[in-house]
Amino acid sequence: MQKSNRTTVKRKTIFFRLAVLAIPMVLLLLLSQTAFAQNTYVITDGDRVLVYTSSATDPAEVLDEAGLALGEDDTYTTQTGIGVSEITVQRSYTVTIKNSGEVLQVISKGETVAALLERLGIEADASSISVPLALQTYDGMQIQISRTVHSTESYTTTIPYETVYCYDATMPQGEKVVVTPGQDGQILGTANVVYVDGKETGRTVVSQTVVKQPVNEVIAIGTATELKPPKVVSTEPVIGNGTIVLPTGEVLTYTSTMQVKATAYTHTDPGCDFITSTGTTVRIGTVAVDPRVIPYGTRMYIVANDGSYVYGISTAEDCGGSIKGNRVDLYYPTHSECIQFGVRNCTIYFLG
Repeated sequence: MQKSNRTTVKRKTIFFRLAVLAIPMVLLLLLSQTAFAQNTYVITDGDRVLVYTSSATDPAEVLDEAGLALGEDDTYTTQTGIGVSEITVQRSYTVTIKNSGEVLQVISKGETVAALLERLGIEADASSISVPLALQTYDGMQIQISRTVHSTESYTTTIPYETVYCYDATMPQGEKVVVTPGQDGQILGTANVVYVDGKETGRTVVSQTVVKQPVNEVIAIGTATELKPPKVVSTEPVIGNGTIVLPTGEVLTYTSTMQVKATAYTHTDPGCDFITSTGTTVRIGTVAVDPRVIPYGTRMYIVANDGSYVYGISTAEDCGGSIKGNRVDLYYPTHSECIQFGVRNCTIYFLG
């Protein structure tokens, strides 16, 4: 009986030892099978489709083993199928967008142009963009977006004045004097204007109105070869009661007289030209008066009170801003003659 028990114990000991030895071997076999298990992947990278087998389970590691390195902005998606795993690579592309003169460089995930613009919050329609909205983006793609603006605007434009010439026998030959300064005219207009990306591309005139007429510039050219000095009469006229006998023997009659202060002016003085206020041409004998005191058209005979000057027969045809009351301005052809005359007290004899 004791022998049988010893046999049974011995058998249990041997079995236990065999079990202890078998467990590590089983674990080693399982680990070995796991380590060398092969997984099949279908990798899609744009137009390229690759079937790759690897023991790796990390998609990034699988792509690296397959030689499909990811860029900084590249991504991927995975999908598990029957006996196979799918990895889809989404490459990032650099796309240049020129939007109304502003240049943007953006990253695209291979989406359509419409999807890219929507993601960026940029509005554009088919008429303003250089590529179709349904086109797939690609690396290096350039997109031009034009902005068109229509506006109605007012504007002014200049009407250039013209220059005309006249000839004056009282001026030295070849001398030029501006009788009337030229003034440009002006047009006020309205136009419909089209701007593309801030630059004017079209203009249609709607209306134009002349708001200021141009004034032609008049230039006098002298033709005289010799100018006579002012007439300083050595033989005075004989002035009697109602009559004036000239040195030539001509007899004039007068109806009344007036004491005045007389100065001299010429057509080159500021505000003066060859044309008088009454429309006549200035000459020796033209007198500027205050028409409220001496009416235009009045014929006169003017003599300096001290007898130094006899201006002679003259007509009231002009006026001046400083000619007020008993004040007259006598015309002489040159500035030097005016300086020589100066300011004198004179008597006006109103001719009948």
